This record gives sequence, structure tokens and C-alpha cells, in this order.
Amino acid sequence: MKLTWKKLSVAAAAGATLLFATVVFSQGPGSQGPQGQGPGPRERFRHGPGGPGGHGPFADLNLTETQQAQIQKINESYRESERSLHEQLRTLHESQSDPIAGEFNEASFRSAAEARAKIQVELEVSHARMMSEIAGVLTAEQKAKLAERHQQMRRMGPPPPPPNPPNPPSEPDQPW
Repeated sequence: MKLTWKKLSVAAAAGATLLFATVVFSQGPGSQGPQGQGPGPRERFRHGPGGPGGHGPFADLNLTETQQAQIQKINESYRESERSLHEQLRTLHESQSDPIAGEFNEASFRSAAEARAKIQVELEVSHARMMSEIAGVLTAEQKAKLAERHQQMRRMGPPPPPPNPPNPPSEPDQPW
């Protein structure tokens, strides 16, 4: 797949939009804002996954305190085991040369991309293994509710791509 400036711009815009939406909507219903009038982001999640005010895949599953503690322990163990994979990804990204600033070496870029892809596969397998362990903590009713929510998300599908901006008239003295 050839990476073009247009694709890169669309990806950056989508990422910025997602980040903005996450920041804006992360306060959840009933929170008051950053002026100390309501719980802050860390305080909202102090009860763990699925606890009071919890968000994410385990919200509204009515997890017991024991289940919350077990899930938190599972999350922490995987966070520790995945740390080295995340560090490897960061190292690969930082060591990647800039094709604009220097000479493009396709073999080098291809090798680095393949190495990152292998790490991504390992992270996805690790995440699936973690979710399987967490499922072992849930009751049949909680699993059914989680599966139903997952199906709803699948039916929604990925967000649509942003509309293409109108093409500006080409002028010979412009760099594009």
C-alpha cells in the first residue's frame, strides 16, 4: 500500500477528531467539569472496571468488588507483560528515518514495517488472551450482556471517512 500525503492527512484528521471526541466526551454524564466541581477523570475510575461511574466494555455489568479486583489484577499483569512489546514498537518508530529528510531506502522501510506488524500481532493475541481470562471471571448473564454490546458495536461498523475537500484549482507556482 502506497502512503500518500492525502492518506496521511486523512489519517491525522481522523486521529485528531478521535482524540478530541475522547477528551470532550470522557467526562461522562453528570460530571461537572475541571473546576473541581465534580470528580476528575482519575476519581471516576477509582472503583475499577464496571464499578460505579465506570466506562468501557465492563460498564453496566454490575461487577462485584471481587470481580473488579480480579479484572484489575488481570489487566495489570498483561500491562506488565506487554510493556516490552510497547517499548519495542516505540524504539522502531523512533529509529525509523524520515523519507523526506533523507534518502528513501525501501528495504529498510519494509523491514521496519514488518517488524512493527509482528509486534502488533503479538499485542492483539495478548489482548484476546486477556479478554478470555476476564470472561472467566464473568457470570453467564454478564457474558451475554457483553456479547450483546459487542454485536451492537459490530453492526455499527467503523466510522465513515471524512468527506473529501473540494480540489483547489491547480496553479503552476503551487507546490502541490
